[in-house]
Amino acid sequence: MSVAKIALAGLGIGAAVAGTALALRTKETKELKNPAMAPVRVLVAGGGYIGLIAAQNLRKLYTPEQVEITVVDPRTYMTYQPFLPEAAGGNIEPRHVVAPHRIALAGCNLVVGRIENINHAERKVTVLPESGDQHRGEVETFDISYDQIIIGLGAEPRTLPIPGLVDMALGFKQIEEAINLRNRVLNKIETASSSRDEAEKKRLLTFVFVGGGFAGIEAIGEVEDMARAAVRRIDNLEMSQLRFVMVEGARRILPELGEELGGYALEQLRGRGIEVKLNTFLNSCENGHIVLSDGEEFEADTLVWTAGVKANPVLAKSDLPLDERDRVCANAALQVTDGDRVVEGAWAAGDCASVPDIAKGEPGATCPPTAQHAVRQGRHLAKNLAAVLAGEPVTDYKHENIGTVASLGLLKGVAEIMGIKLRGPVAWFAHRSYHMLAMPTLNRKARIVADWTMAMLFQREVVALGSLTSPRAAFRQAAAADEARRAARSSGEQPAKVISSPATPSQARRVEKK
Repeated sequence: MSVAKIALAGLGIGAAVAGTALALRTKETKELKNPAMAPVRVLVAGGGYIGLIAAQNLRKLYTPEQVEITVVDPRTYMTYQPFLPEAAGGNIEPRHVVAPHRIALAGCNLVVGRIENINHAERKVTVLPESGDQHRGEVETFDISYDQIIIGLGAEPRTLPIPGLVDMALGFKQIEEAINLRNRVLNKIETASSSRDEAEKKRLLTFVFVGGGFAGIEAIGEVEDMARAAVRRIDNLEMSQLRFVMVEGARRILPELGEELGGYALEQLRGRGIEVKLNTFLNSCENGHIVLSDGEEFEADTLVWTAGVKANPVLAKSDLPLDERDRVCANAALQVTDGDRVVEGAWAAGDCASVPDIAKGEPGATCPPTAQHAVRQGRHLAKNLAAVLAGEPVTDYKHENIGTVASLGLLKGVAEIMGIKLRGPVAWFAHRSYHMLAMPTLNRKARIVADWTMAMLFQREVVALGSLTSPRAAFRQAAAADEARRAARSSGEQPAKVISSPATPSQARRVEKK
């Protein structure tokens, strides 16, 4: 291992220590303006960036006796999405990029369920709880009442009516999808190594990514790195047989980084043999037959969709004011607004909210759906809600973008921080450092740094655990074989067995009869 790699790992540990010091700041507490209202019921819709961070910070300011916080989410953890590419690429243990709600939200009530409707006029939400695999009949919903609500439902993948897309495409917003992509790519490589059909082998080794934003570019960069590491260990496969295709409808990738750095990223990807098709759209992908708008057609077995997001659809069924993109309307203080009127008791932030970006100074500009904004908005929302409960004035959310970072694979990246443009290992390290510090809980920060250190010391893990996506398949196969054997016996069709050395009297008698 090179000295540079050891130095980078050491710097990562140093950054973790710095994050620990920040986490140990003295707590500030508040008193309710009207103690007779205690406990104030605060419902947090969604346990993602906004929900988790807002609930954490609000709990630090008020005790459970003063403010009762209930977090509703169908998952029991928050996924830190900027680390999904590294989880898919095998550089980080997947469990380490999620923050468990039970640990991160101590002192809060947790409800595992999906919000089906928000009726703010009556201050209640309707929840559909998760049910067990053996549940029979319909799952009954129930209502939860509240005094204050925080809308942090996030966004979902935005799909298009493309033939075959729903049946073939993989999403890339949740940790389960990152694990599935990793196992799928490695599994296809192993399967191709044993195939004698050249057309089939070519199809198995073709991987298509649609969407040239941060999620798509970082995903294809990390996964291509992993695929090369896997093929390097297989004697009967060549690197040239791997084919990675990025399909982007715009004229450039990573538009947030500008022409220069976006162009550098494009050169780096193409230099690695990744086909980046700009001004191109996916027309069809039925049965793995990829048809692009530039006229090219080819076969592929894997397609990853990262082409945009939309606000959570449940908002369209609520009585909250929405903008033209179905996001909750909010002011700079993160309060829900209906025109110029503040909707009392309702707060919103993150991907599902239209929050003015006053730092830009442009009329109509809203904050982009990035982790950088979400983390800060969550803290600011908790501060403003705590201020309202204490009878204090709220403040506007304003954040000057300190920079943008993107990873293109191990020791590869691009970044612009405070106007300084970075490339290569330095940009890659800046990407890791920033997101590690933003990752909730000291536990997860330490585990991620440990993962990176181990990855530097040892080779990348390229084991395909394909059965994770269908864990009962082996048991079902065994059960089906037993059922077939029982059926054959009952019908007298059981084939005779060749017994060379009878082990039991009954086996001996069967041999004598022959």
